[in-house]
Amino acid sequence: MSDFQLKTPQTDAEIKGMGGVMYHSWQETYKGLMDEEYLKTVTPEKCEKIAAFQKNDSLVAKIGEEVAGFVTCGACRDENAADTGEIYAIYLLAAHQGKKVGYRLMNAAMERLDDYDKVALWMLAGNEKAIRFYERYGFRLDSKEKTVMIGSPCTELRMVYEKKGKR
Repeated sequence: MSDFQLKTPQTDAEIKGMGGVMYHSWQETYKGLMDEEYLKTVTPEKCEKIAAFQKNDSLVAKIGEEVAGFVTCGACRDENAADTGEIYAIYLLAAHQGKKVGYRLMNAAMERLDDYDKVALWMLAGNEKAIRFYERYGFRLDSKEKTVMIGSPCTELRMVYEKKGKR
């Protein structure tokens, strides 16, 4: 993994790579967690458009020339959360999971969010692998949940990381 690097996406290839990671991650991760018909409408092209929109808030993990994953973060979008940053998305291709790439992406996001006392993220209920990853990092479920329409109603759970020594 000597060719591993984290960087802001700058080229069309890196943005396309982000879109590919998002597309494959949705197909690998969300099958069974969301409406199957909706999942069929998630295309590489849609994901590339989302990636292009999010590029300024993102960091990509590149292994050689391949975009293996990315994280997107910024100010929390929840009401009354001025002291909270948010991980909007973190995706990593299955082939690179378990190799500390996700951990390094999370570290980089936390550095970007250093000015915030807390960091929140929302995830689909039932995504046990993600819950375990976030809990190992130090996030905790905080009992907040919301219903989002992703083809059909889905429940998202909020997890929060409280930085020690900040208040």
